[in-house]
This record gives sequence, C-alpha cells and structure tokens, in this order.
Amino acid sequence: MSETPALHEVASGIHAWVQPDGSWWLNNAGVIHDGSSVVLVDTCATRHRTSRFLEAVAEVTNGASVDIAVNTHLHGDHTYGNALLPSSTTIVSHRLTRDGLLADFILKNTPPVWSPAPDWEISEIRAATVTFGSSMTVYAGEIAVSLEHPGYSAHTPGDAVAWVPSAKVLFTGDLIFHKVTPLVFMGSVSGALRSLEWLRGFSAAHVVPGHGPVLDGSAFGEVLDSHARYYKMVQATAAAGLDRGWTPLEAAKDCDLGEFADLPDAERIVLNLHRAYAEATNTEMDLLASLTDAMTYNGGPLACAL
Repeated sequence: MSETPALHEVASGIHAWVQPDGSWWLNNAGVIHDGSSVVLVDTCATRHRTSRFLEAVAEVTNGASVDIAVNTHLHGDHTYGNALLPSSTTIVSHRLTRDGLLADFILKNTPPVWSPAPDWEISEIRAATVTFGSSMTVYAGEIAVSLEHPGYSAHTPGDAVAWVPSAKVLFTGDLIFHKVTPLVFMGSVSGALRSLEWLRGFSAAHVVPGHGPVLDGSAFGEVLDSHARYYKMVQATAAAGLDRGWTPLEAAKDCDLGEFADLPDAERIVLNLHRAYAEATNTEMDLLASLTDAMTYNGGPLACAL
C-alpha cells in the first residue's frame, strides 16, 4: 500500500481514500459515483487532508458535483472536512451522529493530548441536515447505497455503515480498525463486540475499514475475530481490575497486550478500559480524565501524524 494518501478502486465506480498508517486522525473515506452523481462516505480531519481527498475525487469523477456526503459517525477525522463541501451537498448521518457532532468541543478547544497538535484550518462544524434512525438508502445515480445502524451503541452511539449491495462493498466506518488498535471509549465495549456478527452478516466481497488497509471479503472473518479477541481482553482486564480495586490506568499498566502490543495507538487500552469500567459500574465516563490517563500510560502526548 502507498505510504501517502491515495484513492484505491475497490469496484467499478467505488473508490476508497486510504490514509496510511491509519493512526490518530488518519481515517479512510470513500466515493461512489456513476459518472454524473457522486456520494461521499466521510471527509477528513483537516483542511489540507480534505482538500487532497476532494481533488482526487474530482479527478476520478471528472468534476461531477458531490450530491451527498454520508458521515459514518461523529468523530472529527471523519466529519470536520464537511465544512469544505459545496453548499449544495446534502450531508446525511444517523440522528445521534448529528447530535454528537453539534456538541463537539475538540475542533475549537483542542485539548493538549496529541503531538504535534492538530492544525485543523477549519473553524466551524457542519453537521447533517438529513438524518435517519435505523436505515435509509441514498443513490449515486442508479447505484444504491444502504446506510445501516446496528441498533445500539458500538464505536459511538450513531455508527452507520454504507453498504453497496450491487458490488458487495462495505464501508464500516470505525466499527473496524484494520492493523490499528480499536477505539470504543465514546461508545460501548459490549456493543462493539456485538456489532462484529452484525458486520459479518453483510457477506461483503470488499471492506473499507474506518482506518487501515482495505480488505478482501475472504480476510474479513479473521479481522472480525481479532477485534473480538481484543474486546474480550478489555472486558476481562476491566473485570479483574474492578475486583482488585484498581483504576483503569492501573489495570492498563498490568495488562499484557499480547498480539495487540505492536499495533499503532496501543495506549487506547486505557481509553477502552475507562469505557469498560463505566459500563460495568453503570456510571458516566470522564472523557478528559481518560485522555489524561492515556497520556500518562504513553509517557507523554499521543503521537499524531496529521
């Protein structure tokens, strides 16, 4: 895979924008087009990176107008670039993604968590003006794109996949991190685990994860199994930590990450444990406290390659 962001043709009229190495803020996005009508799946975190994505989209679509942009969830790496889309573009998301994005504080008040600090060059949030609950279908010309919510919180409360049944292409959003540590601290560990079988049910021939390399359907099963092992490790570590009266940070320091130790963003174990503790004790999670603990675990700010 190229070490620079690039569009990869997944099927006829369907491309994935892949930003190596998929670590903090380096998301994947996509474009679906029929030669005249264009549907985007997500944007990018910064003006610079979104502009590169939109330039590549214009090249493969011969400058066709972007009619619809779908947001798979609320996080800024997939949504901040909405602000650069033409005013004529309709933005679509799950209703909880719209709500969450309108409550975003990171764009304007970025906490000192990442190094180098992200340079957004974007000043305003642009959220969806069309929302859905369980599902809806949008079209790039005659190409149907089915937007589906699993029915529960997973990576975030408002996750949506974009499924192109005619080509069996599945854009998973951040329900899947391929060769990158999964992150569920703003969602649900148990829901993320549950979502894996739901994703398996699409029987996709091609899978575009939220972060990391594109997958053939034949490899998807093992990626799903790997995610399941990770989430079960988080749950077991949280249960043991609670038994011992440990904090999430103490439990993380004691956790043997095993097969996941060398993945980018390994410090997410702390964030995911904060979520697992909150679920197990039915309490609210302190987002900023979890990020502070992740920096402590990491020995400093989290690496950011924006």
